[in-house]
Amino acid sequence: MARIVVITSGKGGVGKTTTSAAIATGLAQRGHKTVVIDFDVGLRNLDLIMGCERRVVYDFVNVINGDANLKQALIRDKRVDNLYILPASQTRDKDALSQDGVERVLNELSDDFDFIVCDSPAGIERGALMAAYFADEAIVVTNPEVSSVRDSDRILGILASKTRKVEQGGEPIEGKLLLTRYSAERAERGEMLSIEDVGEILAIELLGVIPESQAVLNASNAGQPVVLDEESDAGQAYQDAVDRFLGEERPLRFVDVPKKGFFGRLFKG
Repeated sequence: MARIVVITSGKGGVGKTTTSAAIATGLAQRGHKTVVIDFDVGLRNLDLIMGCERRVVYDFVNVINGDANLKQALIRDKRVDNLYILPASQTRDKDALSQDGVERVLNELSDDFDFIVCDSPAGIERGALMAAYFADEAIVVTNPEVSSVRDSDRILGILASKTRKVEQGGEPIEGKLLLTRYSAERAERGEMLSIEDVGEILAIELLGVIPESQAVLNASNAGQPVVLDEESDAGQAYQDAVDRFLGEERPLRFVDVPKKGFFGRLFKG
């Protein structure tokens, strides 16, 4: 059976779809057969970041409605073996995701995949609740600023009360924190929350810290998951996060202010 992982956040624009693409790609790189599903019906950005928008013929809603089967809708990634994408529909609304339909698709995928990564819409609307409902575990993506962290705390409340596991009397699904767009210099100046500040507020395990990086925008514009850019700081940070997710120990990188050399200190200011 596949492990179903929801990538979620309380606020939009925090890098959730970037994270979904990166985590799914990293898992596939390590030999795990992985599918990433876009639950953001009506918007659909995952296929752009994965660089497969021109190959979309059928989508998630088509499969739910019986207009196509999974083999017709799944898009196989051209760069990474074991990686598949199930895109969202741009022409439907969130109500097109029925609980029975989503469960049927996830059950069918579970027979063939090791990991199912669910790219959730932001907030607590229907698509987001549906993405989280069947999950086995969650990665909560947040930026180091107060409104983003507050909204993520609300998502943790939903994960603790509105999932199938909890309804069936089980424990709340395990959530891990991924902090994105972090700048050690800005945190030191008090312009954003520190890693410690976010950790104290949310009180969940820290999966990784992704630095603020031009590489993320460059990768998105190129239709390539940033995790494939192994020369970039963001790409390396996502690789570390994938390794931690799989149970390996990795030290946090790119979280300290670089020390200035002699001339940097001499000419400071």
